[in-house]
Amino acid sequence: MSGVLPWFVALAGRLDEHVIDSALLRDNPLGDPARRPLWVYVPPGYEGSRQRYPSVYVIQGYTGHLTMWRNRSPYRRPFPETADAVFAAGDVPPAIVVFVDAWTAYGGSQFVDSPGTGRYHSYLCEEVVPFVDAQYRTLPDRAHRAISGKSSGGFGAMITPMLRPDVFGALASHAGDALYELCYLAEFGKSVRHLRDYGGDIGAWWDDFRSRTAFTKPADEDLLMTLGIAACFSAHEDGTPELPFDPRTGVLRAEVWQRWLDWDPVRMAPRYAQALRSLRAVWLDAGTRDEWYLDLGAQAFRDQLHAVGLPDDRVHFELFDATHRGIDYRYPLALAWLCHRIAEGA
Repeated sequence: MSGVLPWFVALAGRLDEHVIDSALLRDNPLGDPARRPLWVYVPPGYEGSRQRYPSVYVIQGYTGHLTMWRNRSPYRRPFPETADAVFAAGDVPPAIVVFVDAWTAYGGSQFVDSPGTGRYHSYLCEEVVPFVDAQYRTLPDRAHRAISGKSSGGFGAMITPMLRPDVFGALASHAGDALYELCYLAEFGKSVRHLRDYGGDIGAWWDDFRSRTAFTKPADEDLLMTLGIAACFSAHEDGTPELPFDPRTGVLRAEVWQRWLDWDPVRMAPRYAQALRSLRAVWLDAGTRDEWYLDLGAQAFRDQLHAVGLPDDRVHFELFDATHRGIDYRYPLALAWLCHRIAEGA
C-alpha cells in the first residue's frame, strides 16, 4: 500500500499519443470530431530492438473517453501504469497496448456501425488497426492481436472478433453487456418513470440535459444510457433513435426490442460459431454482485462458447466478489493472461 502514490509514476515502457484524422468518422450524424486521440504503449525493450510484438487493443465502458485513463483513484494506479508493471516484471511476453477512443455526444458508440452515431466498428478495424501496424513493429496477424474492455467495452470486445475474425483472434471481457433480458429490461422501467417529467419525450430530456450541468438530475444516468444505446442499436436510417418500449407505458415494441436482442453476444454466438471456434483465447469475468447481472451474462456467454465448440482450455472464466464498479484491478490480470497466449508461435 505504501508504494501507491497519488501522482504520476514513471513508466518502464513508453506511452505515445497520436491523433487519427478519420475518414470514416467524418460527417457522422452527431457532429462528433473525426480527429480522434489514440494512445499506444510500447513495452520496455522496444527501443533499439528489431523484435515484433503482439498487440492488445483496449476499449472503454459507456461514457468512457481516452483521457480518463489518467484518472487516479485513491490507493490505486491507473491502467496504463498497471499494464506497464505487468511487462516491467519481466515474466509476461511483452506486447503493444493500444488505447482507443470511441466517444460520442451520447456518451458512447458500443463500437458498432450505426446511422445514429457513426461508423465506429469500421473505424476501429479499418483505420486504427492499420495505423498501429504501420507505425509500430507489431505482429500484424489476428493470431497475435487481442481486444479487451469492460462493460460496454466488454461488449465490444465480445462482438468484434465475431464480426471481424480476420482482425482479432483473442479477447477479454470484464462484465461485458450480455443477456439483455437481465441487463436492459429493468432499465426500461426506470426510464419510463423518468420520462413522466418530460411528457414521455426523451428528446425533451435530451434538450434539458444539454442545457445544464450534466448528471444533476436523477434521470440523467438512466436516460443517457437508454438514448445512447437506442442510437447504437435501433436508430432509423435518418439517425433518429427509436426506443424499444413505449415511453409512456413501458410496453415493449417487439420489432425494435428484437434489434437490440440481435446485438446480444449470447444470442450472436450461434450465428458466429465458426469465428468463435477460431479464437485463441477468451477471458471472461464479472463481479457476483453486478448491478446489471453481467455475471450471469458472462456465464451465459461462456456456455455458448462451449456449445459452439471452443475448447475449454482456451477460456478463462471467473466470478469474483464485487459489483460492476471498481474492478479495474482485473484489467492487468487479463492482460497478462492474453499476452501469454497471443505471443505463442511468434
